[in-house]
Amino acid sequence: MSIPKQPWTMMAKIYKHVLPRVHKNLDMWKQKADAIPNNELRKQALASIESKTFHCEGGSIYGLLAKDRIDDVIRFIVAYQTISDYLDNLCDRSTSLDPTDFQALHHSMVHALTPDAPLENYYRYRDEQDDGGYLRDLVKTCQDIVSSLPNYSNIFELNLELAQYYCDLQVHKHVKKEERVPRLEEWFNQYKDKLPPMSWYEFSACSGSTLGIFCLVSYATNESFTRDDAKKVKESYFPWVQGLHIMLDYFIDQEEDRQGGDLNFCFYYDDEGHLIERLECFAREADKSIRKMPNQPFHSFINKGLLAIYLADEKVRKQKKVRELAKRLIRIGGGSTLFFYVNGWIYRRLN
Repeated sequence: MSIPKQPWTMMAKIYKHVLPRVHKNLDMWKQKADAIPNNELRKQALASIESKTFHCEGGSIYGLLAKDRIDDVIRFIVAYQTISDYLDNLCDRSTSLDPTDFQALHHSMVHALTPDAPLENYYRYRDEQDDGGYLRDLVKTCQDIVSSLPNYSNIFELNLELAQYYCDLQVHKHVKKEERVPRLEEWFNQYKDKLPPMSWYEFSACSGSTLGIFCLVSYATNESFTRDDAKKVKESYFPWVQGLHIMLDYFIDQEEDRQGGDLNFCFYYDDEGHLIERLECFAREADKSIRKMPNQPFHSFINKGLLAIYLADEKVRKQKKVRELAKRLIRIGGGSTLFFYVNGWIYRRLN
């Protein structure tokens, strides 16, 4: 299977080769989730699949980079993203505010990337325990796939770095409300000297994406993919592409998070002008960061597609100010973004 070089061929391959595989895998995990004995764990597992399917759909586009191993890579991406979404639900709508509990839960995401890691009781610090093996099965699926990749050793340490950023963020952002910002600021201070100029909330956004991991795993199916290639991918995706991804996620969730009293990184900008200026900056830097990547057109379509998929969300239409800013971002993205936007808008409403 060739890697698409035009937006229309990419969309055709997504509809033909990616989405059917995603839904087949999600249907299997949904059946397993439905069999979870504990009521609360079952509720959150099912809700995470039903409300966040598009996370797996979007992430699985990277399966196209794996060519003949697309089945394995999409199986990995769906399982890993399902862990992420499930744990996010458990922490967001949690019966616990204990950071030790959140750390234990998120060890599963590190273990999923570590083929020889022994599986644990990831629920050991919370009341809800019996998931019928659901989380362990997700972790084991990921382990089995990454252990079979010919060049996994070349991406292993970089994957763990990205996963650790993600897991640390999930712990800090889900504790007691009054502790969240101080923890996130202190965490940012550990890394800010190694980062381009940005704020603590922008670093947090850059840490909250799984796209770099999916991209690395997809490329690790290629026997000629070197350690230097892996480093180039990681540095292209973190911070800018991942930051763009999560900033857009928070951008469209502003009203929902305002009503729910949830943490939203868009709330920390001085005003709307500052917010849109930084979103534009992230879009530009994301484009610049992937220019030397292999399969550059593919990664450019990912960046344009991120803008399109999020801005086509129904939540945008319901928020007047967000809707106005979204139009500006679509114009910045150009023709490819408009193409993906129209496709995304139609697909979302048909589904």
